[in-house]
Amino acid sequence: KQTFRAWFEERQKNLGPLQGGRPPVVLWPDTFNNHFFPHTAKAAVEVLESAGYRVQIPKRNLCCGRPLYDYGFLDKAKHNLEDILDALSGQITAGVPVVVLEPSCLSVFRDEMTNILSKNEDAQRLRTQAKSLGEFLEGARYSPPVLNRKALLHGHCHQKAMWGVSAEKKLLSKMGVDADVLDSGCCGLAGSFGYEDG
Repeated sequence: KQTFRAWFEERQKNLGPLQGGRPPVVLWPDTFNNHFFPHTAKAAVEVLESAGYRVQIPKRNLCCGRPLYDYGFLDKAKHNLEDILDALSGQITAGVPVVVLEPSCLSVFRDEMTNILSKNEDAQRLRTQAKSLGEFLEGARYSPPVLNRKALLHGHCHQKAMWGVSAEKKLLSKMGVDADVLDSGCCGLAGSFGYEDG
């Protein structure tokens, strides 16, 4: 009924300048969490604020274009990436971290973007400034609340292939969560193909 972006913008109007002085962090509102699972992105805002950060989001709707690569629409994908760099230019130049909840989006920023825009300095900067929530909180020396429970940790396929789940495992350990990392398994979505008939 309400996207994460709509919730965030409404919330910012009500908050006003209460968070002045806190270091900024950009939260990437990926399409999935923005439209289908806004509660996940809202929870990320809560966690980032409790870690002492002032959360920002891009001023307009953006998409990393992950599904475009699967179908060979590389010109459109390149346009999306250039649009992202243009929209985040000030924050990228200032060194503001970008927290990305969706691993497939983060893999775009770390791999496809720098392949397609290999000579773009902002693309190279974003590659290093973009972090998973676990990586960012681990680097921020965040002290999470303690949960004391067991959990299964199923890493995303892009995440497992590119940077692993060690930051998430460390964060869960700090929370008192005994996480059993699955060594195999697939969510079965297979990119955007899971949304197609047949």
